[in-house]
Amino acid sequence: MTRIVAPTVDDIQRVGRAVGEHAMPGDLVMLNGPLGAGKTTMTQGIADGLDVSDQVSSPTFVIAHIHPGKFDLVHVDAYRLQSMDELDALDLDASLEDSLTVVEWGVGKVESLTGSRLEIDIERPVGGDVDLEAEDLGGEEPRILTLRPEGARAEALAQVVISAVTDLVEQA
Repeated sequence: MTRIVAPTVDDIQRVGRAVGEHAMPGDLVMLNGPLGAGKTTMTQGIADGLDVSDQVSSPTFVIAHIHPGKFDLVHVDAYRLQSMDELDALDLDASLEDSLTVVEWGVGKVESLTGSRLEIDIERPVGGDVDLEAEDLGGEEPRILTLRPEGARAEALAQVVISAVTDLVEQA
């Protein structure tokens, strides 16, 4: 488990870009965090690292987008999924081996897709964390990104991402 401090939106995208540049088809990345944490911002960086040319936005209402790049980026928002049947209907396992699958709000829903996944928890300040009221927090507040790899492939991906953004890695 490694913590990365991302003071700006550009830093969140930089971490994402490193994920995209080093990901391989079959990788699963789960992005966890509250509303406004930066999950879609991270995915935009991932898309940049995969040379995706189309616009990446939150798939909240369509559930999933497929973006072509070096290989496909499957961007899923599992927030509205209420059952395993709804998840199965997306047929993510059919495209998993040929794409990078990034799932927002996937905890407790997509872990069974593969034995290897990189979970990235994104924490953003709330209210008193930075002496601001919640309504005063903007997109440029620092985030803490915690990388939690499960499985050998995810561990390797996490290590190259950490190497690419070593200046942001929180020292113990």
